[in-house]
Amino acid sequence: MNRESELVLRAGQGDQAAFGRLVEQHWVRLVRLARSVVGEMEAEDAVQDGLLRAWRKLPGLREPAAFSQWVSRVVLRVCFRRARGQVAGLVSLEAVPEPISRSNPEPRIDVGRLLASLPPRQRAVMHLTVVEGMTDSEIAGILGIAASSVRGHRRRARGRLEQQVAVGVES
Repeated sequence: MNRESELVLRAGQGDQAAFGRLVEQHWVRLVRLARSVVGEMEAEDAVQDGLLRAWRKLPGLREPAAFSQWVSRVVLRVCFRRARGQVAGLVSLEAVPEPISRSNPEPRIDVGRLLASLPPRQRAVMHLTVVEGMTDSEIAGILGIAASSVRGHRRRARGRLEQQVAVGVES
């Protein structure tokens, strides 16, 4: 049994210090993941909410070795709920006026705005693929979907991003 599994077992029995060590080990990765779904302003709050849920549900985790994937899934579910609540406040890219004059004639791409235009699950798939370098089966495990669905989300996200970049470059 590895060190993390031991910490998971102890945390599942109510050991707050063990859970604290698990949080320290996964915090940066979880915040990075949350940022890709809910943005900079909401990421840490979403991770904290997710970790609170994880703490409550930890005694039910059957495989301590699966903690990393499991806690990622718990945090992503919180992020998806938050992202659904944010949709009403988003403005479509078409509604944002182009700047009147450009100091730099080279086309500029606002990657953050592009990614924010994707649905939350597609943002998560792109983050887990590009930033975390995960395989389709690893992503499927975290999101609780089939690997073929991961590929579909990635294909739709890339298509949407390519379309938006093409429109942005032409104007």
